[in-house]
Amino acid sequence: MKTNRAIRTPGGLSVRLDVRAFTVVLLLLAAALTASVVLIGTGDFPIPAGDVFKTLLGNGNAGQEFIVNELRLPRVLVGLLVGASLGLGGALFQAVSRNPLGSPDILGLGQGATAGALVMIVLFSGSAAEVTVGALVGGLVAGLAIYLLAWKQGVHGYRLVLVGIGVSAILTAVNGYLMTVSDITDAARAMVWMTGSLSGRDWEQVWPLLGLCAVLVPLVLANARGLRMMEMGDDVSYALGVRVERVRGLLMIAAVLLTASATAAAGPVSFVALTAPQLARRLTRSPGPNLLPSLCMGAALLVGADWVSQKVFGADQMPVGVVTGVLGGVYLLWLLVTERKAGRI
Repeated sequence: MKTNRAIRTPGGLSVRLDVRAFTVVLLLLAAALTASVVLIGTGDFPIPAGDVFKTLLGNGNAGQEFIVNELRLPRVLVGLLVGASLGLGGALFQAVSRNPLGSPDILGLGQGATAGALVMIVLFSGSAAEVTVGALVGGLVAGLAIYLLAWKQGVHGYRLVLVGIGVSAILTAVNGYLMTVSDITDAARAMVWMTGSLSGRDWEQVWPLLGLCAVLVPLVLANARGLRMMEMGDDVSYALGVRVERVRGLLMIAAVLLTASATAAAGPVSFVALTAPQLARRLTRSPGPNLLPSLCMGAALLVGADWVSQKVFGADQMPVGVVTGVLGGVYLLWLLVTERKAGRI
């Protein structure tokens, strides 16, 4: 059975379709949507899946309309958008750095966003909106600093990862200092935010994330071919007509914006950006950055983790970042053991 097929449009355009990758994307979308419906029906007031569908279509009663549309749907949409943003951002960083550890968790973007949020919480006792803005600015500043420090006639993979690890260590120390000088109330508030949580998310977090994804996702996918060429090396990419530094800079900016906005909306949810691209690549068995499968995998992972959190520990008892941290840590240990047995490390 062929895994790649060429599709020709009436206008003469030929598009290569990876059948396995396309099937994986459809299955991941189905899994994410199924988990979303189940998650909407989960809580102190459970709602059957059939009633959730009826309510989403506008046929529920007044109580169901309020619970679904005002309380639970925004939280689920934020989870889907945050997971998709982290999955796509992680795939971009790993492709640009050509390193499976080149994710926002390792490079320090999450720590930068945390530093921005802690500054607003500890020093200014900022509101939720001000904390969100602080996290977004902190993530962008960290991303810019890493890019500039890693620049030397271009940005190359290992240098980017090493600079990111160093910046991450510095920001971790800064965050620890901010926690030690804060009072007990601000420290408790900051600790909840730092674990990564979808609790209390509403439509105010949905619309900015949705607008940003609507702009950045098509932009990233439009440059997917250039990114795939760049995995063969800069010299080969230049020979094939790819404007390497332009494409790399554009995709780095997009990855930083996706990661920073996701962290601003839900806090530093760990390991999704690291594991989603790896899991997607193992499912598709396809070379290249696997951008769309990583996006769908990130969304499915985060809403699935939130459902596990609520089902096992009860609504709002366990932040979703704790669950993704545990699952991601287990996956990372398994990956290291597997790679060692294979003799690759």
